[in-house]
Amino acid sequence: MFDVAEIIQGYAQGYFLMADEVGDGLGWYATYQRALIPLDERFRYPRSLKRVLNQNRFSVAINKDFYRVVAGCANRESTWISPELQQIYWELYRAGWAYSFETWQGNQLAGGILGIAIGGAFIGESMFYNIRDASKVAMVKLVERLRERNFLLYDAQIINPHLERFGAYLVSAEEYQEMLEKAIQRRCSLI
Repeated sequence: MFDVAEIIQGYAQGYFLMADEVGDGLGWYATYQRALIPLDERFRYPRSLKRVLNQNRFSVAINKDFYRVVAGCANRESTWISPELQQIYWELYRAGWAYSFETWQGNQLAGGILGIAIGGAFIGESMFYNIRDASKVAMVKLVERLRERNFLLYDAQIINPHLERFGAYLVSAEEYQEMLEKAIQRRCSLI
């Protein structure tokens, strides 16, 4: 059993959990710069994705199949989501802190985003897809949901070229901490 309150406190202080690449150790990490997904007009996505969105190929759901989203995020040749970390996500889910934002194609789980919500902060842990464009649609729909629910922060932790296509940007650790402190004071809910 994990101490859920202690884990949430770690995230609320700006840290995140990761296993090393061989899955032996689990530790708290912080970065000098934090990647954020904008929740304002800076959020963007490729024109080709607009066509996919207009075709309504995917439906979205929250926590319809949390366990399979965690498994999908962990199902990589090299992953920081060890079995121990998967168990922590499940405990956080059962306690009402962790969420899966999912895309579905009919009865098939197409993709999803795994994250933790604390107040008005959504901390994205990982994403995956089984069907092309499914995780991208999940990102767009999640940003729409966060906006609707008055979230202040979508933390993507570490920047990569994929996230940059959506307008992700870096802030200093100090700026991130200030934003996080404001966000966690806000009363928000994904559901």
